[in-house]
Amino acid sequence: MELVNLHSHTGYVAHGRGTVQELVQAAVDAGLTTLGITEHNWLSDAIDPTHWVGMLQSNVERYLADIRSAREQFPQITLLAGMEMDYLGSTEDRQITDQDLAPFDYLLGSVHYLDGWPMYSRKVLDAWKDQEAVDAIWRRYFEVWCEAAAGKGPYTIMSHPDLVKKHGLYPSFNVEPLYRQAAEAAAAGGRMVEVNTSGTLYPCKQMFPAPELLAQFAHAGVPCTVGTDAHCSENVARHITQAYAYLYQAGYRQVSVPLPGGDRRSIDLEG
Repeated sequence: MELVNLHSHTGYVAHGRGTVQELVQAAVDAGLTTLGITEHNWLSDAIDPTHWVGMLQSNVERYLADIRSAREQFPQITLLAGMEMDYLGSTEDRQITDQDLAPFDYLLGSVHYLDGWPMYSRKVLDAWKDQEAVDAIWRRYFEVWCEAAAGKGPYTIMSHPDLVKKHGLYPSFNVEPLYRQAAEAAAAGGRMVEVNTSGTLYPCKQMFPAPELLAQFAHAGVPCTVGTDAHCSENVARHITQAYAYLYQAGYRQVSVPLPGGDRRSIDLEG
């Protein structure tokens, strides 16, 4: 069966390492047939003051050139040029034009920030101080995520849909209504979602999204792909076959792969 990874990073961001060439070589060695390289988009100094999260806008052309060069060097694998874009809602302070986005084959939409607050970071765990705070963060996360998924943003795939569980902190209430709203939003926005295998590395010890949320996406007819969220070449193929089984158990019978121009193709999953 084809192995695909539609979410990966390199040393173009400060929290990643390695080159595009090293990442692609590792993907070829692991037998992948498609690799999407999706470096984090540029962020403003106000949102990312140390430039730890996003790549520098001045490096975008070099990043794209490296992908073009890798396509020539590794013709045996399909390489897609992507970018992971943060949805910032009312705190958006960048001017990103259609021309800026035109070189990319597809875009991941991510929610790492809630009203400018870096919810994903371990450095802000003190804000999750009690159950009331955890409940509020979960509610706000899914509000923002649904805005991004159902809105007019340029995203092809909504990545790690329940990133809010990363720290292993869960709400006191029934999350099924939030999951249902998320599935409805993704379907309304015409988005794809991903099974992101990186969740197994975090305190939640579970892929993104949770099985119950993935089942809601399947029920709503939302196409799903797979990404390892590798930030180094060693993780480029991490748990892809397990993700396929995870998809099958949730009700999917195909894994979807975006194509340049907005189309997609499907790979049949084995039971």
